[in-house]
Amino acid sequence: MTTFLTARKTLLNSAAIGFALVVGLLAGCGGNTAGNTVVAGAESSKTYRWKLITTWPKNLPGLGTAPEELADRIRAMSNGRLDIKVYGAGELVGAFEIFDAVSQGTAEMGHGAAYYWRGKLPVAAMFATVPFGMNTTEMTGWLHEGGGLELWRELYEPFNLYPFPGGNTGVQMAGWFNKEINSLADLQGLKMRIPGLGGEVLQRAGGVPVALPGGDVFTSLQTGVIDATEWVGPYNDLALGLHTVAKYYYYPGWHEPGPSLETLVNKEAWASLPPDLQAIVEAACLTMDTLVPAEFTARNAAALQTMLDEHGVELRRLPDDVLDRLQELSVEVVDEMAGDDPLSQRVVASYRDFAERAKTYSKISEQAYINARD
Repeated sequence: MTTFLTARKTLLNSAAIGFALVVGLLAGCGGNTAGNTVVAGAESSKTYRWKLITTWPKNLPGLGTAPEELADRIRAMSNGRLDIKVYGAGELVGAFEIFDAVSQGTAEMGHGAAYYWRGKLPVAAMFATVPFGMNTTEMTGWLHEGGGLELWRELYEPFNLYPFPGGNTGVQMAGWFNKEINSLADLQGLKMRIPGLGGEVLQRAGGVPVALPGGDVFTSLQTGVIDATEWVGPYNDLALGLHTVAKYYYYPGWHEPGPSLETLVNKEAWASLPPDLQAIVEAACLTMDTLVPAEFTARNAAALQTMLDEHGVELRRLPDDVLDRLQELSVEVVDEMAGDDPLSQRVVASYRDFAERAKTYSKISEQAYINARD
């Protein structure tokens, strides 16, 4: 374990690390990628040039910069043998087209969130976030240690895709509203940008969910196309200027308590890589899965203070009766999601089993500590 932690620390801090160290890192913890044995010292002169497309506006702090850093780390660790060019939403394909584009090989990689593909794969949303479900720590545990990632890859297998967890933004805010939410009646007819399972829950509560990419959120709220929007949290919301087009900022983020991002790799492109480059991609994705939540944790608090102190944002908590009803509806949505599909049933069962075990411990650990601290 000491060797593993030392190697990983070197991986995070080095600006140009050799691929042999990554091989040693994965070999030291039993790593084996896609059935290939990693051979220390393997060398190749071939250069691979890939495209990485995203659902995010180019260089948006946190979400947009994460794919750029991922590409930079892979390039550095591979000594330029795997050179990846990143495209923001709309530059090569539309924000909601990256699943198909990577599946078909238009680009070798993509970065987004699994709930965007709910129309194609309803249960895929479970690998992004579930309303009133697991938080970031619990979600990470399920994916990496609870069988979630294996199910995720099985689900995407028919689509020629090999997914990796791509970071997590932490519990989000409930969103920006141009009217107060004092009761369930205030949700009736509310047009809100909200994706995934949260959108289905809002619809059952009487609202009107609207699917919009990040680049369209500001204008849609400003012009009244929508009455409210959720995006992420203070760090990203401040960057998009949402505080200038909505008055009320509500919490908690019931709809996205532990939103995982995803990195998609075209399976044929993945298979074309030698084992050492596969190991580098895997290690870089693992690194970003750690660094993205660290960035949001560090930046959200400062951004919220800026909103409150400098922009006069009105911070509001959703009423208890609203949260209670949304939670009831969330259970219904997940109950119905599995349907008759055996794989979907396994995904839902795995998620719920892990969540129940994690919740039992969280009550006497994190939750108990936070209650005591506050």
